[in-house]
Amino acid sequence: MKESPFIAVLKRELDRMVSRRIYFASCIVLPLFSIFFMATIFGNGQMENLPVGIVDGDNTATSREIIRMTEAVPTFRITRHYADEVEARADVQRKSIYGYLSIPSGFEAKVMDGKETALTYYYHYALMSVGSEIHGAFQSLLKSISVVPIVTHAVALGINQEEIESFLLPVTTQNHPLFNPDMDYSVYLTQPFFFVFLQVILLLVTTYSIGSEGKFHTSANWLAVADGNTWVAVTAKLLPYSFIFIVMSILANYVFFGVMHIPMDCGFWALNFTSALLVIATQALAVFLFSLFPALSIIISIVSMVGSLGATLGGVTFPVPHMFAPVYYASYLFPVRHFVEIGQNLLYGNYGYAYMWGNAACLLLFLIPPLLLLPHLKRSLISRKYDDIE
Repeated sequence: MKESPFIAVLKRELDRMVSRRIYFASCIVLPLFSIFFMATIFGNGQMENLPVGIVDGDNTATSREIIRMTEAVPTFRITRHYADEVEARADVQRKSIYGYLSIPSGFEAKVMDGKETALTYYYHYALMSVGSEIHGAFQSLLKSISVVPIVTHAVALGINQEEIESFLLPVTTQNHPLFNPDMDYSVYLTQPFFFVFLQVILLLVTTYSIGSEGKFHTSANWLAVADGNTWVAVTAKLLPYSFIFIVMSILANYVFFGVMHIPMDCGFWALNFTSALLVIATQALAVFLFSLFPALSIIISIVSMVGSLGATLGGVTFPVPHMFAPVYYASYLFPVRHFVEIGQNLLYGNYGYAYMWGNAACLLLFLIPPLLLLPHLKRSLISRKYDDIE
């Protein structure tokens, strides 16, 4: 009985995969390393011990008390003391420290005399996440320092400390961050960052597996095994990669939410199904791009750029709706953007199918463009005019 073309192409691709180490490295080692990397990179989930400096121009008991209070802030690690701001500013620009607190000369005397004075802090904001953390920590520190002189004077006058605090701070705030009360970076970033990495790997592996047929002049044999059916040739070739990367996605979800206990508001089935949709949609995008530019040396550069843009426009680190309007609409041309929106819905509220069916449908729509370009892909494989482009 004659073997079906689909099974024949599938076996042929499995032979290719096990005969070349690049497939093992890109399909097994790299995803596993990405899982390990994302599971460990954030440590305890918060930024701590960020290097800062102190410029103490006063050298009094009060300034030393301020320094001790600064050292007690978990975010800070005082690494240097400076005689003037010029040297401290130079270190900030070199990123030796991320910020510094400046205590001016005569600070204690002005405080004791009831005169107005100021503590100034500077921080490096080129790195937004670090700069925001430093800024917030300095704000909280100086807010508590600013009321100390007033409380000290009032207590000396015989006023009850509780009455002073209620007068100085008549309204107190209570912060309750939704879904992430500990403000743990890993809760927000670990899972989506892994899939941002994964979509880049998927784009590269998919285009290489197809493009290498031309590079090694085996495209005619590939089509012959598929009995001239391009749909069978492409689908059977990519099926092993789909299976491997879906398994890696399920493993990643288990590690992040089962082992690391990152909170989620849904079940594993919904997460794994969405991950499988991302894998298939990303492969479809890779086939579409290769059909447009069927030369391996060119397409590798293109999909690398597309993967980087997808990482930027995924909405993981910056809210896409607040980007420039054309960029916002362009973000929906990337499967990872729809995946992130579905993931945020599932993880941070599980608001229901009505809020994510559009994104799920868009991921399925990514399958249509490559189907339309399969005849063009077949012609380019038969003509072999792109095989020797370097």
